[in-house]
Amino acid sequence: MGSHERLEVDASGGCQCGAVRYRVSAVLDTSHICHCRMCQKAAGNFFIALIGVPRDAIAWTRGMPATFNSSDKAARGFCADCGTPLLYDYFESKHINLTTGSFDDPSRFAPRFQFGLEARLPVSSLNGWQKAGFGASDATPAGGGAA
Repeated sequence: MGSHERLEVDASGGCQCGAVRYRVSAVLDTSHICHCRMCQKAAGNFFIALIGVPRDAIAWTRGMPATFNSSDKAARGFCADCGTPLLYDYFESKHINLTTGSFDDPSRFAPRFQFGLEARLPVSSLNGWQKAGFGASDATPAGGGAA
């Protein structure tokens, strides 16, 4: 997967409630989406978007993430107050992976790779979906049926 090139950046992020904040001075060129079942469960979603950050390039500026050992090889970090998923830490790695969506400007780190495709969940083409309104009662599922 790529060269794991270190890219010097100035970026920040944190959880939804603001109890945990971080600043990074570098990322790796490893921005990716993982479809594995463990990542699906950790994100509560079809996949999770992550980007590698060298351990020496992250500073926790407010609070610290709580962690859960999802296996004997890795931990998941999250805000203990609001539950926002923040990181995946493979213990033997020289970097951690932060959730791309937790950055203040996640558009800076578009995913370049996909992993865990064997667990990828089927998704309909988004082309046939209708735009949902602002209220839950305005949402129309694909095919136009009742919600």
